[in-house]
Amino acid sequence: MNRELRELEKNIGYRFADRELLRQAMIHSSYANEHRLPKQACNERVEFLGDAVLELVCSHYLFEQYPDKPEGEMTKLRASIVCEPTLAYCAEEIRLGQYLLLGKGEELTGGRSRSSIVSDAMEALIGAIYLDSGFASAKEFIYRFILSDMEHKQLFYDSKTILQEMVQSEGDKSLAYETVGENGPDHDKKFEVRVMIDGQEMGRGTGRSKKAAEAVAAYRAILRLKKM
Repeated sequence: MNRELRELEKNIGYRFADRELLRQAMIHSSYANEHRLPKQACNERVEFLGDAVLELVCSHYLFEQYPDKPEGEMTKLRASIVCEPTLAYCAEEIRLGQYLLLGKGEELTGGRSRSSIVSDAMEALIGAIYLDSGFASAKEFIYRFILSDMEHKQLFYDSKTILQEMVQSEGDKSLAYETVGENGPDHDKKFEVRVMIDGQEMGRGTGRSKKAAEAVAAYRAILRLKKM
């Protein structure tokens, strides 16, 4: 596991003074249970801490970046940044799922790519960095891997809502999502969805849930519409 942890450190551009903190951040409760480790050995406690650090950093970022936005809009935007799908999407950049320590059952049922598990690990990683060297290092990680390229990410996060608003502004055009493909075992399915506007296909997307595939399809439709 030490080699994998060093690889993860390289991916995130941060070297832990206490690598045990990084290891703990990667321990899912299923692994702790299977190996009869103490309950506090899994990443849940450090995830709790990382969640709080993430929310504070995001709040300060939005406060500074959007001086004219009211509290309600900033709250909505922050929620879209710290939500499960967003964190899982950001975690893909560092391939976080492949470094997790999972129980055999969780491993066999696709836990390594499950958004809920990967997003929790992302928060645990933030908490581990905070414990290892303080707030500034955790903030730097969040800015690099979560708050970077916000305009692009927000378009992706809110793609279905944005597409719906774009279609509605065109009058009475119809908008529909159709599942065109589904493969893989029940515990690890992949869906392919297309989005139709007035009966014309405008984008396709794949994902591990229909909702995720719809978001990708909507995002691609938005990019296409912006070019028209």
